[in-house]
Amino acid sequence: MLDHIFLSVSNTDRSIAFYTAALAPLGIAHKHDYAGKDGPPGHPDLKGFGADGRVFFWLREGLAEGRAVHVGFVATGTAQVDAAHAAAIAAGATDNGAPGARLHYDPRYYAANVLDPDGYSLEFVYKSWQRAEQ
Repeated sequence: MLDHIFLSVSNTDRSIAFYTAALAPLGIAHKHDYAGKDGPPGHPDLKGFGADGRVFFWLREGLAEGRAVHVGFVATGTAQVDAAHAAAIAAGATDNGAPGARLHYDPRYYAANVLDPDGYSLEFVYKSWQRAEQ
């Protein structure tokens, strides 16, 4: 299991606004800012998002490499996938796959895909056989 990921973004303020809106339907919120000066030399400033007492998705200003990264976010049901997709589109994402079953993986794999403002591939996914612990 992954503990966290750092995603370099070209405009931190824009990305905070985007991810705040896009991840809200999943219960993921902007939770913590970390000042790089408090870490070892060269540590970046970080903007952290999380849920359930964990901060696991961090943004840092830097070179955005678009499609070099794909991040899948767990949803607790198909309605949450639909809501996250709609919120992301409303916040400025580009549609990269409407909500629906991904039969090429499994008939129970329900997901939606978008590209964030830097071109990163995001997926909101519900796998009924892999329910996230509540």
